[in-house]
Amino acid sequence: MSEITVFHKIIAGDLPAERVYEDDQCVVIRDIQPQAPVHLLCIPKEFIRDIGATDENTDPVLLGHLLLVAAKVARAEGIESTGYRLILNCGEDSGLEVPYLHLHIIGGKKLPALG
Repeated sequence: MSEITVFHKIIAGDLPAERVYEDDQCVVIRDIQPQAPVHLLCIPKEFIRDIGATDENTDPVLLGHLLLVAAKVARAEGIESTGYRLILNCGEDSGLEVPYLHLHIIGGKKLPALG
C-alpha cells in the first residue's frame, strides 16, 4: 500500500463518517459532497487501489458482495423502485479522487442519460 487514504481512516474509525451499513467485508457511508439526494459510497475493508488492480481468481467474491450490498442499501434508502446508478471510477481521468476502490450508489432524482 503506497498511501493512507481518507477511506483507510474511516474504516479504522479515525475519521467520522455517517455509516449506513457495515459488515465484515465493507462499509457504506454517505458522500460528504453528494451529487444527488442519495449518494452513498460502498467501500471494501480490504484495500484495492482500483478495479484495474483486481484479480479474477481472488476478487470475484468481494466484488460481487459490493454489488449485492449496493442493491440492499438502495432498497433501504427507498431508491430501488425509481432507479439508481452504480458508478465505479478507475484512474484519474475518470474523476477518481481517492485511490481506493469504492462504488458510488446515486439516486433519489432523475439522473441524466449516459451516452
